[in-house]
Amino acid sequence: MAITHNLGFPRIGAKRELKFALESYWKAQLSLEELKATGSQLRQQNWANQAKLDWSPVGDFAFYDHVLDMSFTLGNLPERVRYLGGDLLDNYFRMARGRSATDRAHGCCGVQAGEMTKWFDTNYHYIVPELSASTTFSLDASRLIDEFDQSRRLGVKAKVVIIGPLTYLWLGKTKDNSDKLALLPRLLPIYEQLLAKLAACGVEWVQIDEPILVTELDPSWQKAFIRAYDALRTNQVKLLLATYFGQLQDNLPLACRLPVQGLHLDTFNARNEISDVIMRFPADSVLSLGVVNGRNIWKTDFVATLDWLEPIHRHLGQRLWLAPSCSLLHVPVDLTSEYNVDAELRSWLAFALQKLDELNILSSALNNGRQAVESELLDNKSAIATRKVSARVHNPDVKSALSCINPEMERRRSPYSERALKQHKQLSLPLYPTTTIGSFPQTEEIRQARSHFRLGKLDEAGYNTAMREQIARTVREQEILGLDVLVHGEAERNDMVEYFGEQFEGYAFSQFGWVQSYGSRCVKPPIMFGDIHRPKAMTVEWMQYAQSLTQKPMKAMLTGPVTILNWSFVRDDQPRALSCQQLALAIRAEVYDLEHAGVRVIQIDEAALREGLPLRKSQWSEYLQWAVSAFRIAANGVRDETQIHTHMCYAEFNDIITSIADMDADVITIETARSDMELLDAFDHFNYPNEIGPGVYDIHSPNIPTQEHIVQLMRKASQRIPAERLWINPDCGLKTRTWTEVIPALQNMVAAAHILRADAASNA
Repeated sequence: MAITHNLGFPRIGAKRELKFALESYWKAQLSLEELKATGSQLRQQNWANQAKLDWSPVGDFAFYDHVLDMSFTLGNLPERVRYLGGDLLDNYFRMARGRSATDRAHGCCGVQAGEMTKWFDTNYHYIVPELSASTTFSLDASRLIDEFDQSRRLGVKAKVVIIGPLTYLWLGKTKDNSDKLALLPRLLPIYEQLLAKLAACGVEWVQIDEPILVTELDPSWQKAFIRAYDALRTNQVKLLLATYFGQLQDNLPLACRLPVQGLHLDTFNARNEISDVIMRFPADSVLSLGVVNGRNIWKTDFVATLDWLEPIHRHLGQRLWLAPSCSLLHVPVDLTSEYNVDAELRSWLAFALQKLDELNILSSALNNGRQAVESELLDNKSAIATRKVSARVHNPDVKSALSCINPEMERRRSPYSERALKQHKQLSLPLYPTTTIGSFPQTEEIRQARSHFRLGKLDEAGYNTAMREQIARTVREQEILGLDVLVHGEAERNDMVEYFGEQFEGYAFSQFGWVQSYGSRCVKPPIMFGDIHRPKAMTVEWMQYAQSLTQKPMKAMLTGPVTILNWSFVRDDQPRALSCQQLALAIRAEVYDLEHAGVRVIQIDEAALREGLPLRKSQWSEYLQWAVSAFRIAANGVRDETQIHTHMCYAEFNDIITSIADMDADVITIETARSDMELLDAFDHFNYPNEIGPGVYDIHSPNIPTQEHIVQLMRKASQRIPAERLWINPDCGLKTRTWTEVIPALQNMVAAAHILRADAASNA
């Protein structure tokens, strides 16, 4: 009998209960006990949703981030938070966001939040473990034990989920350039203690996640796996080694020889490796296959899946476990509430709960024969067939436009050195020009107007008036602050991807399809189901209004094709590169319209360029070629005088700096506040040719940066990049912050710019 299990379930709740509880706690509107009770209720609901599975996960829930949870379990806390007062959760939130609800009561004004970056090639952000040569570890298993005890009281057959020791070290960053692997001998005893404690509590299976096995590991890391799992070899608990997001490739023999009782493969990436794993894996070990896509929302093709899965089941029997390809953290919770999605499109989709249903149907077909689920198979077959031939998916006009793409569309008319002279003459900006990344606070008034508009309580004219009032406020505040290049604040935009997707043909939208990005921040990825076309201009009218309110340059804000692609649920019936080209043509048309309307500064955000990189460097070249090409198609049809900006956030991009330079944006803005300008290390050995704005204000924390700190950061930047090519800006958009936080932070940023200009003048 095939066994069913899950690697992880969305933690935010079907109605984003966790988000609202967290934000209420941080505002001191909810007690700590009430917050913990919400967490307990969400875990209970999640286990109830997984009740039909043979094994459900424990330890996949987190109040902010599962990697940060592991840091606390391992006792890896930096000195700045180790001895601060309050509950353990208070220290946890300080690491996550720089401040907790009780800080003022304990005399704490906030600390530097932990650095944040992307979880492999997803849009989920984790808090980077901080490591050094002197790092020590100490076990605190209370979270896992408490949650396992809760599951046992509820009658849940549970396996505990933890991050493996090698992946934990690999995810971390050393502050002193020491060797992370040198910490393994200190870390392994903590893992041994953890497994022993879990065994003593009655845990039978531990899912130990080692997704770095799908990356290119040098021999020292491969040998470390052998050393680590020899040390963790135990008869007390059974270990299910979980890999996902890619293929094992050269790490396949290594994974198969490790002394674990089970191995999980992501068959959406590693299907061709199954037979090799079966040949190499011990005859008494479990093979878990991720047969339902945990990262996208399309229905599983039951017939096609069973055709290749049935022979494996006959061979493995009860040694075969079935699961989603990865944690369901990356998909929305439930499709059944999506009444705004039409019936045909809804028949093509599956969210987290529906994916678990799919898992049970596949299991039943294997264990009891296809006739046991005949009606489900017929319904599924019909939906799969309908989608393949649907006229709403395929647009011949879009395919015709793609055939007209040529190399000239990717080139600016003149090199940067010539463009820069024309742009500086036209814009007349001072040294160290100041700007923001685009969005300003999404106030309660904005959210209420948007809600009333969607519900029909506010007509379009009333909504537009409300948005214009908010835009006018944003422009007025920026002029008072003294910023040099203004933005309209994006009041009318619900999300930087969804806003554009709503105006493209070929996109659909959920109402409750929220996915966690980090902490309490949730996004609602649009669904790319067909060929992409832009019927009309999307941003021009708003930009013209904003520019009419000021004499200062107004920067238009667009989301780039690669980011729209990577932050959508993308169609799986054609190559991603082709979908990205369609998006590039749509954005290119908008850029033309903005320039024709008189806009002279246009920002095309590619926040997710680095995120889309394949996990193996050997595959980077192909991706970067079409991704950079798509950006250039979108951006490079403008005149020399039009200044093109792009923005990238929370990603290590030092190793792709050449490709970023190939994008040929006039100005690039990046996150550097949390990393203390470490991301600029790339410029020690690479002469970046264009202008750059290193983010100096960490907008993911409520802490206000001082002007002294901003000056310090910019002086570090000026050691690598000439001052005449430096901008000063926050590290990301300001929509999640409040005006009471934004105003003083930007005041300090503008004041820092004046100090730096005065210093430059005195040294001239």
